[in-house]
Amino acid sequence: MSIIKEYCGIFGVYGHKEASQLTYLGLYALQHRGQESAGIVVSDGKQFRYHKEMGLVTDVFNQEILDSLEGHMAIGHVRYSTAGSSALKNAQPFVVEHFADPLAIGHNGNLTNTFELRTKLEKEGSIFQSTMDTEVIIHLMARSKKTKWEDKLADALKSIKGAYSLVFLSRNKLIAARDPYGFKPLALAKKDDAYFIASETCAFDLIQAEYIRDIEPGEILIIDQNGLKSIKPFPKTKHAYCIFEYIYFSRPDSNIFGGNVYQTRKNLGRQLAKENKIQSDLVVPVPDSGICAGLGYSEESKIPFELAIVRNHYVGRTFIQPSQFMREAGVKIKLNPVKEAVKGKRLVIVEDSVVRGTTSKRRVQSLRDAGAKEIHMCVSCPPHRYPCFYGIDFPTRKELIANQYELKDIAKFIGADSLNYLSYEGMLKSMPVPENKFCTACFNGKYPIPVKNEISKLELEG
Repeated sequence: MSIIKEYCGIFGVYGHKEASQLTYLGLYALQHRGQESAGIVVSDGKQFRYHKEMGLVTDVFNQEILDSLEGHMAIGHVRYSTAGSSALKNAQPFVVEHFADPLAIGHNGNLTNTFELRTKLEKEGSIFQSTMDTEVIIHLMARSKKTKWEDKLADALKSIKGAYSLVFLSRNKLIAARDPYGFKPLALAKKDDAYFIASETCAFDLIQAEYIRDIEPGEILIIDQNGLKSIKPFPKTKHAYCIFEYIYFSRPDSNIFGGNVYQTRKNLGRQLAKENKIQSDLVVPVPDSGICAGLGYSEESKIPFELAIVRNHYVGRTFIQPSQFMREAGVKIKLNPVKEAVKGKRLVIVEDSVVRGTTSKRRVQSLRDAGAKEIHMCVSCPPHRYPCFYGIDFPTRKELIANQYELKDIAKFIGADSLNYLSYEGMLKSMPVPENKFCTACFNGKYPIPVKNEISKLELEG
């Protein structure tokens, strides 16, 4: 599924002489969370050094650049815009100086009251350098009467609403924070005497750091020469973990929210097979995000599993399509069926989600062209009927195909013999943590945090 944009990945290091090198590796492991820009900010206790550009981690950094980023503390960020346009001025980490005291910030998530806060701040004289909601946090901190950065941060976070996992770097501190609902994952690890913060545990595996625990919802964690200090300035509230982290976003080798992504996706596939008894010859996953669910479906249904759709891993984010021929080639340039495997076969195609339906339509047609006899698409989550305001770039409600059409009409549109979604109850049953801890607003429209200033995305018209 390629229509939903990833949001961001954040990484932090405290107390390691190769902080920039390890941050580079951490961002490399988190590249799936954002491919628009990448950046690293390093502190040696006296000054900041930083580098950020548009592009992939491997394109933005080379050894010469990493060697120039000297220091034992660092934060890094990979971005895919959800708030703010795709431009270098919006690349993170965002670096500012306040009374000659530098601060850098990296943000994963999306704030829901940005417009009202930004309007208020601008009327009071604030001048913004970017269109990011993240910059609002900096301005709120600058206006705080507190003296310590962590107290300024607590003041600022009490004013904002929405989803955020944050890393901050001052001259001599690494600070991590997570919103009270816990929408986005954020974890802590240690290697020797160094501490690490990351959006997902797969980043720790790459640098051989040992996972300690998650940053708790509503927690601000300060790491400095005195060790770890945790403050919890918010009243406890009901958790709202983003369930789509398990379905699509996080890497299968990560552990988030107390459970393993790979096993959870296999559970989704098993439950999908229990709910849909389809007579077919092969289970074919859509790579890469459908593979785990496809394995679960195959194991439960006893239908053979076949990697009969091949993904080209070297495709960039954009593809120039100046002619009809090139447009048709664009369908196959990323995912191409293996004709010899699917010809004359009845297929169960396992997909993680169907959003607008246009990508699924092209996919089904390519399988028809390859000679598939029947195509039954099975989706490892319920229908998406509502947009997300917490950091996933789902389209407006009127663009979500499941909000506009009945199941049989969607199946007809994409050209499948049948379309089968996992039930809402089956999805929750497949999760490794209690169902009342999740945000499922994209499926049922029950938003944990009000979204009145973005209500236009909910409208069916305009």
